[in-house]
Amino acid sequence: MVVRESFDSSLQELQEKMMEMGELTGTLIEKSFIALQNQDIKLALRVIEDDDEIDDMQNEIDQLAIWLIVKEQPVARDLRKIIGAIKILTDVERVADFGVNIAKSTIQIGNAHSLIHLTDLESMKNRCISMLEKSLQAFFEENISLAKEVGDMDDQIDDLSDANYKKLSAYLSEHPEETNQLVQLILVNRHLERTADHITNIAESAAYLIKGKKYDLNP
Repeated sequence: MVVRESFDSSLQELQEKMMEMGELTGTLIEKSFIALQNQDIKLALRVIEDDDEIDDMQNEIDQLAIWLIVKEQPVARDLRKIIGAIKILTDVERVADFGVNIAKSTIQIGNAHSLIHLTDLESMKNRCISMLEKSLQAFFEENISLAKEVGDMDDQIDDLSDANYKKLSAYLSEHPEETNQLVQLILVNRHLERTADHITNIAESAAYLIKGKKYDLNP
C-alpha cells in the first residue's frame, strides 16, 4: 500500500507539472497574438525568450516520467498514462514553438499598417487555447467526451483556416505591394492550424489512455 501511495504521489506531481506547462504554453500563445495585434515588437521578443522556460520544463518533466518508469516499473494503465504524458509533452512543446513562430511573424511585419482585420485569426487563436485546456483536462480526468469535443473544434479551425487563406490570397492578388505582411499573415494562419493539429494529438493521447487503443479524432 505504501509503495502504491508513493507512486500515486509521484504521478500527481507529474500531472501538476504538465498542467503548469500547459498553462504557460496557453499564455505564450495569447501573448504572441497580442503582440501581433498591437504590433508590439518588444512583447514578441519576450515571447521568444519565454519559450526557453517551457523547453526547460519539458526536459524536467521528461526526466520525472523516465524516473517513474525505471523506479516503479508500472504496467498496463499506469504505464499507458506515463507514456501518454511523455507524448503529450512533445505536442505541448510544439504548440509553444508555433507561438514563437507567430512572434517572429510579428517582427517581420514590423510597423506596417495592420491587415489583420481581413482575417478571423483571433477566432482561431481563441479556439486553440480552449482546445489546449480541454485536451489536457481530458487526459487528467480521463474524459472521453472532452477529447471528442477537441476533435470537433479542430474541424472548426480547419474551416476558419481555409476561409482566411482565401481572403488573404484574394487580397494579395489585388495588392501585391502588401506581399510581406500578407505572406506573414498566411504563415500565422498556418501556424494556428498546425497548433490545433498538435492539440488534437493530445486529445487522442487522452482517448488512448481511456480506451486502451488508438483513437482517431480527426479521420
